[in-house]
Amino acid sequence: MDIILQMILTAFGILVVMMTILWWIGIKIENAAIVDVGWGGGFALLAVVYFFLGDGFFDRRLLMAGMGIVWGGRLSLHLLVDRVLSGKPEDGRYVEFRNKWKTKINLKLFFFYQFQALLIVIISLPFLFMALNLDAGMTWVEWLGFAIWGIGVIGESAADAQLRRFRSDPANQGKVCQLGLWNYSRHPNYFFEWVIWLGYCVAALGSPFGWTSFNSALIMAYILTRVTGIPMTEEQAIRTKGDSYRTYQRTTSSFIPWFRRTDQ
Repeated sequence: MDIILQMILTAFGILVVMMTILWWIGIKIENAAIVDVGWGGGFALLAVVYFFLGDGFFDRRLLMAGMGIVWGGRLSLHLLVDRVLSGKPEDGRYVEFRNKWKTKINLKLFFFYQFQALLIVIISLPFLFMALNLDAGMTWVEWLGFAIWGIGVIGESAADAQLRRFRSDPANQGKVCQLGLWNYSRHPNYFFEWVIWLGYCVAALGSPFGWTSFNSALIMAYILTRVTGIPMTEEQAIRTKGDSYRTYQRTTSSFIPWFRRTDQ
């Protein structure tokens, strides 16, 4: 348990530094959405940290690190381009934060960034368990987890690409994206992000304490469906798209892709 605690504290310290740097950059560019870049990037960074700090079976550690880098790196790059480098105004969720907080905004944002760091450490426990697993060879459960993860990565990448293509057409400004996966779920990107974490948790079942990592999938589901994912995204969508988005809400599944309902 000592090594687990040491690695967790080391990981948290590294993320605190990373999020502090991003917080400072966010102040300079006046765009707090850069914290979203740190969200994906933080998981990728921890996957690398645990790869080097762990003493488990090398092939498993390498696969774990690769999974973290591919998913976290892709998400981080997507959010960097979409929310920071695109030249678009600051994401509406953070504008709402500023409106609600009113005073000491930068200080409150600092603690918000550090809370993200804490969440990343807690949710990334499957990485840690796999990095410490000494058992040589891979079990079928671990390969199943990797397969589920792969499905999630493909789905999330497709959803992001479809949304990006929709938004790139000026004729779609102010309209609701119902292209491809977005015809079956209002948030297919969030759903497949959760599938990715389900894959990580299944893969961790082959490692000591791995069963406890399903808390990560539960926490991620709660965040995506009840906290900063769907609720805040939909509040912003209603502010900008109004009745057309309300119709979309009535006819389309919020999370799990499913067939459309008739609007009544």
